[in-house]
Amino acid sequence: MVVRRDSAVGEQGPSGAKKTAKKTNASASRAAAERTPPETEPATGRSASAGGKSTPATRKPAPARKAAEAAASPKSPKPAASPKPAQPAKTARTAKPESPTALVRRARRINRELAEVYPYAHPELDFENPFQLIVATVLSAQTTDLRVNQTTPALFAKYPTPEDLAAADPEEVEEILRPCGFFRAKTKSVTGLSKALVENHKGEVPGRLEDLVKLPGVGRKTAFVVLGNAFGRPGITVDTHFQRLVRRWKWTEETDPDKIEAAVGSLFPKSEWTMLSHHVIFHGRRICHARKPACGACPIAPLCPAYGEGETDPEKAKKLLKYEKGGFPGQRLKPPQSYLDAGGIPAPPLGAAG
Repeated sequence: MVVRRDSAVGEQGPSGAKKTAKKTNASASRAAAERTPPETEPATGRSASAGGKSTPATRKPAPARKAAEAAASPKSPKPAASPKPAQPAKTARTAKPESPTALVRRARRINRELAEVYPYAHPELDFENPFQLIVATVLSAQTTDLRVNQTTPALFAKYPTPEDLAAADPEEVEEILRPCGFFRAKTKSVTGLSKALVENHKGEVPGRLEDLVKLPGVGRKTAFVVLGNAFGRPGITVDTHFQRLVRRWKWTEETDPDKIEAAVGSLFPKSEWTMLSHHVIFHGRRICHARKPACGACPIAPLCPAYGEGETDPEKAKKLLKYEKGGFPGQRLKPPQSYLDAGGIPAPPLGAAG
């Protein structure tokens, strides 16, 4: 019997066949590794070679690597930001409760400070006698004192006395008063006022409040202007500037002029009423304006509960001061002789220096 020999089995036997198979598999693995690019190990970032050694792999750029990591990892939601508390608007100071005694002290200190700033404050209407003052005050309604001062010289030159103005032709008076505005109504007031002075007071301006308020076109404000500046009798002039400032300063919450007069009058001695009115009105025309007060240039800012309603920057506030070359609008270049006789010193325009 012929026995057929299998070379693989006969020469090496079963164990030899296994070794041959292992070598063949190893050779195939090496060949495959040489044909394909090395793979990067995820943990080490090194490529595994057929021999088991690892070699450095090509790193991705940092931004790309971060983007890849961010894409692979789930995004964790950011915690919601807690809402910021609303900040109060920076306007006026918060008003604190003020006792009546503290109010009186603060109000009188404000008046003292203003007296130093405006040492010769006076009515800014030009006049030489009580008749001219009462007529000029009536004409100052709804216009400026500067405009009245530009108009009255021609009026008083033509009609120097109540008798002259009472007998004047209304059309001629209207033509003179046209620049003041509301010239027809004002003509009627000043001619009617002059007739009442001639008929009831012998052509003289009365020195009592109850008589003054009965004259055509004359109210309490005009009456106190005349009493305080022509007769030396104390009175509070509650004009638009006065009303605005005393409310800003929290001296009173009243809106009716008569009630404002009573409330403010209770804070000051009667002897100070006339000059108090001048100080407040001067300040309202020059610094504490209606629309945009110059808070940064105000000498009484530490005492004002409304500080911050206007411009607080000193340089910007200085530009808001109302003054012209030679003085403020309507301010005389020289103070009245009565003030000079009393030792008054003319004050330079605020903001003109420095």
